[in-house]
Amino acid sequence: MPRRPPASFPQAPPASELMATEPKKRTSKQPKPAVADLSAVREQIDGIDREIQALIAERALWAHQVGKAKGKLAAAVDYYRPEREAQVLRRVVDRNDGPLSDEVLVRLFREIMSACLAQQEPLKVGYLGPEGTFSQQAVHKHFGHSARGLPLASVEEVFDEVASGTADFGVVPVENSGQGTIQSTLDLFLTSPLKICGEVELRVHQYLLSRTGRIEDVERVYSHGLSLAQCRSWLRQHLPGAEKQAVASNAEAARRARNADDAAAIAGENAAHVYGLKVVAGPIEDRDDNTTRFLVIGRASFPPSGHDRTSLMVFIRDQPGALYKILEPLARRDISMNRIESRPAHGALWQYAFFIDVAGHVDESPLKDALGEIDEFAGDVRVLGSYPVAVP
Repeated sequence: MPRRPPASFPQAPPASELMATEPKKRTSKQPKPAVADLSAVREQIDGIDREIQALIAERALWAHQVGKAKGKLAAAVDYYRPEREAQVLRRVVDRNDGPLSDEVLVRLFREIMSACLAQQEPLKVGYLGPEGTFSQQAVHKHFGHSARGLPLASVEEVFDEVASGTADFGVVPVENSGQGTIQSTLDLFLTSPLKICGEVELRVHQYLLSRTGRIEDVERVYSHGLSLAQCRSWLRQHLPGAEKQAVASNAEAARRARNADDAAAIAGENAAHVYGLKVVAGPIEDRDDNTTRFLVIGRASFPPSGHDRTSLMVFIRDQPGALYKILEPLARRDISMNRIESRPAHGALWQYAFFIDVAGHVDESPLKDALGEIDEFAGDVRVLGSYPVAVP
């Protein structure tokens, strides 16, 4: 009996029937095939490719049926469920016995889910442009290439376009493993009604790019200020006399560098392909673990995924022990706190808002219970979002 539903999309068959028709699982524990000639190996690969393609098509049909089951919704954003995607990707990692890495398999499944979702309508995702930025890479990592990226001039504009509904979601940088928090992004949450719906961790490799490809020609280096800071030691050693000029984005740096033989840009390798530049050197970042964390922002909250993080913004009353009273209910319930820092509160002199990241989801205990207790001591507690922890 075929597993693929016909065009009428009837009710899904029972789980027992599906299990009975599933192809045999291939695991690393199965015996390796005997040595065969090249034509026989290629024939085996072709057969597996046909099976993979048929299963992807089948998955797309079932994904379409999910959309029909939800009924006619307003837009693509109404079909998107980040908690469900996170659960699927975690199972991909749990099942992986190699030889492909977790990262490779997650990327493959992310693209499959992205293409299936785009059957309804592609998601529109705003990011700091122009094309070729690390923010664009973060969009692709989290939403796949079937989402429609909207390059914007600033992080503030990303917030505005999501709030207005022009973009379904936005992806904004919030911290770097070496340079710390991006304060300008945090400050936008002080007045924005948007919610954090997800996070992306992107391993960042910086490259020196130029039109000629020769380091001896470089007299000026353009890049985003954070990228210049991430490559400070390398620049001091290899280009001590070159002028360093910060611009709005690494892609903007690449656009400027392509117009002069004596200029170079620090950007991702992808920017070299987009703007027709040559790689002079790289990777040139000073830290081997250089990683940037991005937040996915949207207009709604989502249910728990089973492995979540919650971001809070807490305004504390000016009284002795106020911060302790906020943190003690978390510690008493063994709730891990990932980050805490303060920012000046807009509109009140010498008053501060504390940004706190904790483990758990706001709709589940013990975090739900702790927040109920914290609310009694704090001047104001805002849940910026509960969202799945980043999948590698």
